[in-house]
Amino acid sequence: MSDILISNITVEYPIYDADNRSLKKSLINTATGGKFTKKGETPMITALQNFSTHIQHGDRIGLTGHNGSGKSTLLRVIAGILKPSKGNVTVNGSVSTLFDIGLGMDDHLTGYENIMIKGLLLGMTKKQILEKTDEIVEFTELGNFLSVPIHTYSDGMRLRLAFSVSTAFQPDILLMDEGILAGDAAFIEKAEKRLDQFVDNSSILILATHSRDLLDRFCHKEIALTKGRKI
Repeated sequence: MSDILISNITVEYPIYDADNRSLKKSLINTATGGKFTKKGETPMITALQNFSTHIQHGDRIGLTGHNGSGKSTLLRVIAGILKPSKGNVTVNGSVSTLFDIGLGMDDHLTGYENIMIKGLLLGMTKKQILEKTDEIVEFTELGNFLSVPIHTYSDGMRLRLAFSVSTAFQPDILLMDEGILAGDAAFIEKAEKRLDQFVDNSSILILATHSRDLLDRFCHKEIALTKGRKI
């Protein structure tokens, strides 16, 4: 069964070429940002600090907290995009991310070519992607636009393409940000129906959100964060 074991992790970001005094002042004046420290002459932000939890099969977890509390950082650590400065993360199960879903797409390539690239980045084989391509194409409703470079697309068209590929392959563990539900209204209703099915079929869901409505809709547990710590 799928599970995620997070043991005492800390995530720090170095900030290069920053004005230390103005940066420190701005961080002191906010109640929601990460902790400010320095290593030598390099300012650092501690986005997560000594965070531990065990997420098990069947869990539907909502991550809550102000902007800068560490929600997105935690999703990226679980996804393997970021490595913690300290501590360990063990993930058992396939992972799919529904945040920054346009990541990895190439503006100079066509929609069809980006379907292949994004599918490969999601861990699918070329054969699996080809088997799903017709379904993805139909869901996007982009038609002939899939044959042209995506730098010609509107933001809504890019979202359609990225979402369609990202939800074509069912993972064990689904990591999601509420921003996935932003986009053109004509596509949202259709996307929400697929998303409901996608969430239902996953073993574990972790959703970063500010919305109580989304928490009630998708989650049965909540982890509240502030300044990189679980409260």
